[in-house]
Amino acid sequence: MKTPFLVLLIYTVFGLPAAFAQDFDFGKPNGDDLNLKKTAIDSNANAVVIREFGTASIQIDDNDGHSYVDYKYHVKIKILNKLGFNQSNIEIPLWVYNNDKEDEMTDLTAATFNFINGQFVRTDLDKKQVFTDNRSKYLKIKKFTLPNIKEGSIIEFTYRINRRNIFNFVTWEYQSAIPKLYSEFIGFIPAIYNFNASIRGYLKLSSQKGDISKDCLRIQGQNIDCSKMTYIMKDIPPFIEESYMTAASNFKSAIYFELSDVQHLNGYKNNITKTWKDVDYELTGDKSFGGQMKRKDVFKDLLPVVLKNSNDDLNKAKAIYAYIKKSIVWNGYRGKYSENSIKKALDTHSGNIGDINLALVAALSAANLDAEAVMLSTRENGIVNNLYPVISDFDYVVAKVNIAGQSYLLDASDPLLPFGLLPMRCINDRGRVVNLKKESYWYDLKASQKDISRYTFDGALAEDGKIKGKLITYSNGYSALNKRNKILKASSIDQYVEKLDEQMPEISILKHKISNLDSLDLPLIEDYDIEMKVFDRMNAQQFYFNPFFIDHTTKNPFNLSERNYPVDLAAANEKRVNILLRLPSGYTLNDQPKDMNIALPDGGGKYLSQISFMNDTINFSQVFQLNKAIYTPEEYLSLKEFFSRIIQQQKTDLILKKAK
Repeated sequence: MKTPFLVLLIYTVFGLPAAFAQDFDFGKPNGDDLNLKKTAIDSNANAVVIREFGTASIQIDDNDGHSYVDYKYHVKIKILNKLGFNQSNIEIPLWVYNNDKEDEMTDLTAATFNFINGQFVRTDLDKKQVFTDNRSKYLKIKKFTLPNIKEGSIIEFTYRINRRNIFNFVTWEYQSAIPKLYSEFIGFIPAIYNFNASIRGYLKLSSQKGDISKDCLRIQGQNIDCSKMTYIMKDIPPFIEESYMTAASNFKSAIYFELSDVQHLNGYKNNITKTWKDVDYELTGDKSFGGQMKRKDVFKDLLPVVLKNSNDDLNKAKAIYAYIKKSIVWNGYRGKYSENSIKKALDTHSGNIGDINLALVAALSAANLDAEAVMLSTRENGIVNNLYPVISDFDYVVAKVNIAGQSYLLDASDPLLPFGLLPMRCINDRGRVVNLKKESYWYDLKASQKDISRYTFDGALAEDGKIKGKLITYSNGYSALNKRNKILKASSIDQYVEKLDEQMPEISILKHKISNLDSLDLPLIEDYDIEMKVFDRMNAQQFYFNPFFIDHTTKNPFNLSERNYPVDLAAANEKRVNILLRLPSGYTLNDQPKDMNIALPDGGGKYLSQISFMNDTINFSQVFQLNKAIYTPEEYLSLKEFFSRIIQQQKTDLILKKAK
């Protein structure tokens, strides 16, 4: 499903001169604020934004002559109950750029207002309680907590940021985790700048207008008029994040800006938004991207050793992939560009995503394989704009190798990834394939394998009330990848099994064996001898036992009455359970869960469970399938009901009766 958005091109708007933007007064809570107990937008809200206001304008730095965005933000929030106290914890991101410039926050004012003895009492934030969290070399977070929070508190804060990058101007999010009664954003765009503005999400603006703001900017002694663009939205429901979704920014109602072109005073026009042909030329010529893809010379002396046991193209690609995974350890930084160079990454055995996967492209090309780079945006970063090239939308790069009519997507940053399977963070809509000799093109990013888990249990119920038997689990795709990563983090198989045993208090693991841990193209096999204490005594006439003790679903991941964004699993899913349980002689199956066979519409999935009893033995089987990687909002209620019925089925016990 494509993200809904409306694209506008903002030019100077001709009309009457506009007044300056009108903010609301700080520190003046009123009777309406006090009497606000809940809102019709969301009667279960724990807090609500009463009013939110922001402005942004482009200015010129007198010290260095560079342009920046002057952004001002002001908000007033009512805390309705204790569950809303977390709204007093504020985090403001500030970006650091490659040219050593960084965003700067100033003019912070923050206070809490409580109604005590018939009047509002104000408690101001102590500026010494504002902290900076250096989240990464590119991101700093300003953090503070509003003081003296109680149920019914009104919190208010305002600040100003000088943003050193004007390309994206400001992103204004109308939706957040709590409802908003009123949100207004005003952008002042100088006539020499043209921006593309995209309005995302399913909510509509309550009001939108354009005016002229005279002489809003002065450049080289010349006054420049601005378009004053006002965007207002009222009665905004919260955006509720739920399981199986990509970046919330894909679906929240918000306005995004991207610089299209700049008309300089000397008449020269600088087109920022380019065609893909222009972008291809820039990327292939960039020393940190195309320049690294061309470095086949780096592998001239290495390949004979790497490929000594490879006799066809597929095995060559697998050998090179394994070599890069072992030779360069991911330093934790993403990026589509090489940070230093692939040569340095190989020498130091460390690099970012660009270093690793551009090295992989170069090595595959050096082996005369058809290799390309694929730029993409990770699931947390959001979906890229497909209407025109925006290189800043992409935060990752992987390799694509084409062999015998089949294409394989490769990411060598994770040593436990099998050949041809991308990490789940990369399964996000489409990527742009960059080839040194051909035009770039879009390519769908899909999981190459189903996420499969299969369980078999063969056991017996003894007279002491314990079930003993053998449980074997087969995992493929992301299930296998996740378990291999857990084993790696646990430092040993024994420690992994010990933690697993702790997580299952009703089951004891007596013996274990794990196979194919390093054979990434094969299923991960876990073989456990287990013991379960089911009954304290076996002399009662009737016993209740739940056969759904393996891969039991206890909570529905879908609880909204309506979901306006897709359910994105990244990969189709399949789970199978087979249980063979022998009983002591003299017992009968008095009652059991009814067999179930339900399906989602249009072949979207199915669930089956069956139980039979013969010769003192219970045979139980269960099949769960989700056949799509993505389900649309229109399919949500069916999916919700599907899980609800499964949960109800798995609550049902079978009843064993002792023969007289």
